[in-house]
Amino acid sequence: MAAFDPIGSRTVALGEHREPAFVHAEQAAAAREKLAARLARRKRRPNILIFLMDDVGWGDFGCYGGGIAVGAPTPTFDRIARNGLQLTSCYSEPSCSPSRATLLTGRVPNRHGLHRPPMYGEPGGLQGEITVAQLLADAGYATQAVGKWHVGENVASQPHNVGFDDFYGFLSVSDMYTEWRDPHFFPEIVYSEARTDWVKNMPFNRCFVHAKKGGEAESVEEVTIPVLSLLDEKWCQYSIGFIERMAGGDRPWLLYHCSRGAHFDNYPHERFLGKSPARHPYKDTLLELDEIAGRLIETLRRTGQLEDTLIFVSSDNGPHMETWPDSAFTPFRCAKGSTWEGGVRVPGLMLWPGMIEAGRQSDGLFDFNDLLPTLLELAGESARVPDDRYIDGIDQSSFLLAPEGLSNRKYHYYWLGPTFSGLRCGEYKMVLSATSDDDGDAAGPGGFTGVLQRFAYARLYNLYLDPKETHNYMTRKLAYVEAFQTGMRAHLGSFKRYPPKTVMGLKAPDPRRS
Repeated sequence: MAAFDPIGSRTVALGEHREPAFVHAEQAAAAREKLAARLARRKRRPNILIFLMDDVGWGDFGCYGGGIAVGAPTPTFDRIARNGLQLTSCYSEPSCSPSRATLLTGRVPNRHGLHRPPMYGEPGGLQGEITVAQLLADAGYATQAVGKWHVGENVASQPHNVGFDDFYGFLSVSDMYTEWRDPHFFPEIVYSEARTDWVKNMPFNRCFVHAKKGGEAESVEEVTIPVLSLLDEKWCQYSIGFIERMAGGDRPWLLYHCSRGAHFDNYPHERFLGKSPARHPYKDTLLELDEIAGRLIETLRRTGQLEDTLIFVSSDNGPHMETWPDSAFTPFRCAKGSTWEGGVRVPGLMLWPGMIEAGRQSDGLFDFNDLLPTLLELAGESARVPDDRYIDGIDQSSFLLAPEGLSNRKYHYYWLGPTFSGLRCGEYKMVLSATSDDDGDAAGPGGFTGVLQRFAYARLYNLYLDPKETHNYMTRKLAYVEAFQTGMRAHLGSFKRYPPKTVMGLKAPDPRRS
């Protein structure tokens, strides 16, 4: 039988409101059989641990070529890769909040409307969206969010109001709490009482908070620089407590653990300060994150829950190169805020002992929006996938569980805010628009930088031969044009039936409307 080829193979329509997908019938049957056998054996649905880091690059872990070679060994992440599935084409969105909203809703940013992060108390977020946490909670799961949120500070968008039973973390982004406190970066604010008061009067909560479903968020502690250095440790202890409490119970659970690190500016815990071979705060923070992941996994093992838990480890976008050297490593072009590969291709590790074959590595496409339908399928709740809105995610359960499973996704779509940037199929990527590489061109809110370039003619890159995306191959590869145009027409056509939404746009507000 001929080897499967994603460019030459057809997808199957799953409904007007769903992204078409490949259906590998034998692999899907094998995955269903595996899930049924596990349920009969373990008598419970799987737990889910999502471990999401901030601004960590594709190449930072040793298993991706970084690790000790770039001054920060990552033994835990490397061990997860050896014992599970390592994805080499795992895709986020270009910036933090769009990625997190896509992960939680199964929808691209032009549908959920968070084109950029909310900053300094801005209104708007996840209100009106349905999250995987809410769907799993409706199915009887205990749902816990810990750490960074950053998909809306408004009450309707806070985690305990969009499906989580409990939240312990902060609502915004790391640097907003501390950058104005650090005389190294902002001496003109630190040494000015008037400017310090000006920042303090901005409409955002300077504390990390605790909230329970049905209640209100209560401030725990103001996030000063000394407090910031302790947050990942505090959050780790909170998640360990949750895992321990759930042990021995009948209720399956979702733990959405989002680290503070390694978003700039990094102030690692004193146990890790100067301990990396690089002796740099960013690299020290990577050591801390690796250890925290190890402690969570060890807690699962110690409490007898490891075999019952699917673990997904990733980062919300590529490295933030404007903050070099407080930034990460990627072998691809550009960085956070762009739709070049360096901005959106992120580490992706899957671990589920006894269910996901150990030592697998795959370049099959996997999008953050695939998590929602995949997790629902693994939980036996696929019927809960919303049908009143377009879901861009694809059920990838057979990709994860079948021996040598193939991705069910044909296309990855690149969105730069409300601008459609391009798509990937197989090893080829067609680019219609992108940001310039020069991070000094311009600065936008939420990690988006550079001037938007709309190319007069589409560009085509072979990502296997040219991961830096520097050699336009279009003239020599016209045979591929129709495959890409078919994908574009179908994707963009879906917005006629399901109109786009804007909650947080990338355009500056019109002063005439203020």
